[in-house]
Amino acid sequence: MVSQFSTIPRRQSQQVAIGHVLVGSESPVVVQSMTNTDTADADGTARQVFELWQAGSELVRITVNSPEAAAQVGLIRRKLDAMGCNVPLIGDFHYNGHKLLAQYPDCAEALAKYRINPGNVGKGSKRDEQFAAMIETAIQYNKPVRIGVNWGSLDQEKMARMMDENAQSANPLSSDALMREALIQSALESAAQAEAIGLASDKIIISCKVSNVQDLVTVYGDLGARCNYPLHLGLTEAGMGSKGIVASTAALSLLLQQGIGDTIRVSLTPQPGESRTTEVVVAQEILQTMGIRSFTPLVTACPGCGRTTSTYFQELAQKIQRYLREQMPIWRSQYPGVETMSVAVMGCVVNGPGESKLANIGISLPGTGETPVAPVFVDGEKTVTLKGDAIAEEFQVIVENYVQKNYVEGGKLRQAHTLPTSIKEYKTIPLKAIS
Repeated sequence: MVSQFSTIPRRQSQQVAIGHVLVGSESPVVVQSMTNTDTADADGTARQVFELWQAGSELVRITVNSPEAAAQVGLIRRKLDAMGCNVPLIGDFHYNGHKLLAQYPDCAEALAKYRINPGNVGKGSKRDEQFAAMIETAIQYNKPVRIGVNWGSLDQEKMARMMDENAQSANPLSSDALMREALIQSALESAAQAEAIGLASDKIIISCKVSNVQDLVTVYGDLGARCNYPLHLGLTEAGMGSKGIVASTAALSLLLQQGIGDTIRVSLTPQPGESRTTEVVVAQEILQTMGIRSFTPLVTACPGCGRTTSTYFQELAQKIQRYLREQMPIWRSQYPGVETMSVAVMGCVVNGPGESKLANIGISLPGTGETPVAPVFVDGEKTVTLKGDAIAEEFQVIVENYVQKNYVEGGKLRQAHTLPTSIKEYKTIPLKAIS
């Protein structure tokens, strides 16, 4: 899937293997996501994991919050394997993870990584004991761990101690600065504790997630300077729709531009009826528009103006971009490098020919009052002029032919009866038969 590395210097970090996926500064920034299904529903969870994987999520986290959920994790893994979906699964544990991992060894084995929140492991003397139990399980099964601190579930005992110490300091921190320092200390102290128990340092990823953009940038800038663990980035509780997308993009882009971040998640609240895969697409587009990674051919399209009173170019741009993304699960294995292809769909003569010439394939549609023809440019050269009612269909054929001609086949398509190539096909497979 990776075709290029960014020229942005990366913060140096260790390499951590999560199943077959490598996370660290010597590897590309990895996209991950999380299901919102009840993990006790093995069929529903396996289906959503598959959808996220098809969209391009390279790691998928699932909630493991009850005995019923833990009992299904091994089955979910087997269902995914039967579908040819090899995405590593991460178990998200809070409060009772030490018990679930001990009581359900199939769960402990099936997961590729454990996510532990130090603030939700336990209170008082039980905290260290229960944290140690989870780390010892990770050691036993040779699993990496993400120590994930969240501002909403910060260890209150630690925060109280730090507030008392800060009040007695000659140069006390502000309340915001104290909260940020508490997050960082909680993560680093828990990582050090895990190493003291026996977990190798190259089995640890850490995160300190908050919901404010400037706080996140400040926290990760400081955190990155104080350790060489890989860092998981994400603006927690980012929100819904454009607010969540804009906030996540602002925060993650500022950090990625500094070379900070080894794996990212965009924590969007889905709008009613919206696919969970939207968060994967947004994460990919953040990385791709920054020139850090390429995932799918992106379409350049003008915003429209008084010269483009027709919506035809908008509809064509939308249709082509949807087509390209839908093809990627197949093209990714057939045509390596196709993710870097550029397509331009322009609406009038002002910028249309120029942008079309710069793209691998471009079409300049007629604006208001222009001759009703659409010149097509391939690698900078005008090749054909389209006209009539079938411009969209003819342009899509040109795109298909360009892909087949210019990207070397990486191997035969996988057999559909064992490895589905679409979610529609996946839904026809009798999941309940897999046990």
